[in-house]
Amino acid sequence: MSADQSDTSYLWHGQQVLDCAPDGPTLDVGNPLTDLIGAAFGHQADLVVVPVSRLAGTFFDLRSGVAGEIVQKFVNYRLRLAVVGDISAHLATSTALRAFVREANRGRQLWFVTDHSELDKRLTP
Repeated sequence: MSADQSDTSYLWHGQQVLDCAPDGPTLDVGNPLTDLIGAAFGHQADLVVVPVSRLAGTFFDLRSGVAGEIVQKFVNYRLRLAVVGDISAHLATSTALRAFVREANRGRQLWFVTDHSELDKRLTP
């Protein structure tokens, strides 16, 4: 399966980006994740931008292991991941998630940003 037809691919600050549409399949372990990785390779993407609305609710429950599996898959395939959207409700209920997001945002592999403008600032050299 290829990227959802409303997903877009473009060059942004020297990086090839696959920007996922908000209305595509829910990203979870298994086929949706494998399909997204395949689509990223098909578009020669360095960075995959996923709206919060596309993440399974279990992603934000760190005990479920879903976030770890998804992030590890991106690391294994040398793809960066940016989660775009408001996750404040999830952060309000989990100290562990707040720590995870804080650490992720210090690195370059996984970022949590509120919108594309914030992502633009992170990508600006």
